[in-house]
Formats: sequence, structure tokens, C-alpha cells
Amino acid sequence: MQLLDEIKKILIDNGLKIACAESCTGGLVSSYLTDISGSSAYIEQNFITYSNEAKIRFLNVKKETLNKFGAVSFDVAYQMALGLLNYAPCSLATTGILGPTGGSEEKPIGLCYMGFGILKEGKPIIKVVKFQSKIINHDLNKMRVEIKKDIAKGALENLVGFLKENVATCKET
Repeated sequence: MQLLDEIKKILIDNGLKIACAESCTGGLVSSYLTDISGSSAYIEQNFITYSNEAKIRFLNVKKETLNKFGAVSFDVAYQMALGLLNYAPCSLATTGILGPTGGSEEKPIGLCYMGFGILKEGKPIIKVVKFQSKIINHDLNKMRVEIKKDIAKGALENLVGFLKENVATCKET
């Protein structure tokens, strides 16, 4: 996948490593990132933080934030991406709803908040993207897997954009 080669090149050329925390994608983003040879040169540490307790314990997500906004929210994705910067100078986090249950009018199935972070001159830069998968499949089990793939691909595409916006002056600290 050309996208993965691009991520690898940006990170390696700038001496950066990334840490990921995945909820709804369950490790698929991490799996994609390790699909190409040499990934140990740019991946530091990845987590599957499916439960709220894992988000709190490993990523310093505040319990109050989870209670106020829910796990699938801008604020939680922001705190996940920020917490990951304790492990690596770049971060990617996903939190969303795959379905077939759990969706609502406010938070429909296929909704994901993606958090991206980078340390720039020792200071965190965080960006959160709201992503809505358009996958519809009447086989609900297949739909869940297809939504997960769609979100993972969207996270990687948004990661490239985030890195291009922010990596020019960023070096590992």
C-alpha cells in the first residue's frame, strides 16, 4: 500500500517513531503499519484500549471526560492522542462505533474520532478528526468488519496529512 510507504518515509526521514491507541479499530491500524518491512524503525508502542479503564490507565484519559462525553467523542480522542505522546513523539488514536448495535442519532454506527499528535519543539500539537464511515451492508457481521477497515484506512490517510502539516520542523526529542 503506497500510503504505508509514505508514512514510513516521513517518519524515518525525520527520525520519528509513532505510538497508536486503538479502540474501535482493535489493532487493525497497527497491523497495517507493521505490514511493511522495517516497521520497527518507526513504531514505538501500540495499545488496544478498548475499555474505558484501559484508556484511563495507559493514556491518562480523565474519568470525568469519559463520563461527560462518552468514549466516542472529540475530547476522548484528544486525550488519547495526548497521552500517547508519553510513549513516542507522534501519535494516532481511534475511538468509534462499529455496530451493528450501539449507534444513536447523535453517534451513528460508523462514527469515529481520530486523534493525531506530535511533539514539536517539546510541545504537543493535537488534531482530532471526526470521521463517518459510509459503509452499509445488510450482513451485519460483514458490515462491522468493513467499517473497521474503512476507519483504519481513513486514520492512515489522515495521519499522512497530519504529518505533512506538522513534521517539517519536528524532530524526536
